[in-house]
Amino acid sequence: MTPHPTEPETEALASRVAALVASLADELVEIRRDLHAHPETARAEHRTTELLARRLELAGLRPRLLPGTGLLCDVGPSSAISGRDRVALRADLDALPLVDACGLPWASRTPGVAHACGHDVHTAAVLGAGLVLAELDADGLLPTGVRLIFQPAEEVQPGGSLDVIGAGGLEGVAQVFAVHCDPRLEVGRIGTRTGPITSASDEVKVSISAAGGHTSRPHLTGDVVFALGQVITQVPAILGRRLDPRSGVNLTWGAVAAGGAYNVIPGAGSVQGTLRCLDVRSWEQATEVFMSAVEQVLAPYQVEVDISYVRGVPPVENEAGSVAAIEEAARLALGADAVTPTEQSLGGEDFAWYLTHVPGAMARLGTRSPGGRVYDIHQGDFSVDEESIEHAARLLAMTALVAGSGAVPIG
Repeated sequence: MTPHPTEPETEALASRVAALVASLADELVEIRRDLHAHPETARAEHRTTELLARRLELAGLRPRLLPGTGLLCDVGPSSAISGRDRVALRADLDALPLVDACGLPWASRTPGVAHACGHDVHTAAVLGAGLVLAELDADGLLPTGVRLIFQPAEEVQPGGSLDVIGAGGLEGVAQVFAVHCDPRLEVGRIGTRTGPITSASDEVKVSISAAGGHTSRPHLTGDVVFALGQVITQVPAILGRRLDPRSGVNLTWGAVAAGGAYNVIPGAGSVQGTLRCLDVRSWEQATEVFMSAVEQVLAPYQVEVDISYVRGVPPVENEAGSVAAIEEAARLALGADAVTPTEQSLGGEDFAWYLTHVPGAMARLGTRSPGGRVYDIHQGDFSVDEESIEHAARLLAMTALVAGSGAVPIG
């Protein structure tokens, strides 16, 4: 078994990683801008996949295309020198179906599609980390094999992580890591948390129908609009009383559709939203509780109901040893003060499915310019400080080295 590197050896390796990433920094920014200008939605990331495959092949690597879109690329030995298996670094490729309003020269050229969640940053960073690790492998400095996962379709349910897993993307992988842009954190800062860092997120839709009629005679038909109103207001309240309040259950409606005339009771209507939950156990109970709550609320109103409940993702559960590896890597790559605690969010992230198979962790990547505006993700004007790309590449490369050396135990 190869002994763990000494502190001076580790510091020297961190300096080498920083220098290699710095040599790629301008290219990584250009790649990120190219991706931002040519965004592609879930499972349509063909151009993005081709761009990545060409760059990896140029580095002498052999990417493996996934069915549809996305790819895997192994760097280094097939098994670890220390007896451990591969470390995986994951990026997500897809953009969102919304209008880009960033106003920058590299704004989206695809109408109605935008990288408004930072997936272009994630992709450039994992690519950069992979190119650096390939250089280190050529010099015999890579302690374990690393798998780069460029995943399609994070923004939809079921997400592309399930496609990757189904295609064998985790075979031989011992740990998996990722970062996610956080515009609340200044560039150079990394947010970490042991345990759940995101939440479960499901899609729900309630469709109601009745005979319809005149607003002067609501007693002669099922009043679809009134019934929708009861669902909108009462069902969230019922969930708050039938599920553990400590689980942070949150049902929020995002779309309501019914009618077209002020004096007509429509024959159909619907409401759609998301149900989010901080706790896995309550998430497992949520479907049944939601369905019964809707049926009970609508029982008095003489309407027909159809309920669609699409299970989304569980919370991302960061494993303690993997968090320790990211934090040590951040100290080496970005400085002793780079790491800050972060709270659990109600956002959903399909990286969670990887962590139901292998341990790992996701960290929040600071993207806000010092003293600058706090943007929000999933908004058309979302923008990042591009220095975060270099920071993320250094962090991910060092995380693979720290985790691969076995210096930080899993579990």
